[in-house]
Amino acid sequence: MLKTVLMQSVDVVNAAAAAASPTPVPTGINTEGLANLLRSVFAPLFLVIVSLVALFFLFTREITRFVQFILLAIAIGVIFYAPNIIEVTARAIAGALGIR
Repeated sequence: MLKTVLMQSVDVVNAAAAAASPTPVPTGINTEGLANLLRSVFAPLFLVIVSLVALFFLFTREITRFVQFILLAIAIGVIFYAPNIIEVTARAIAGALGIR
């Protein structure tokens, strides 16, 4: 009987100690969702700038510069809108070459 009482009191003390200990404060800055926020802010701005510059090249009839600019804008846009495509492409190339 004494053993049961002592075991219950130990359980109560352990539960009270666990409840009394503070939860650890997370250290550092929480950057979860930061990339999505930046993408949502700068994506429309990127599209507006690309559109204006492309229209400028079209109206001045600089077709070569227009094509160069559009190709560069597409490359930057793909990296900006789908950043994991670089990793996927690198893994695919490495796999095709037999590199692990």
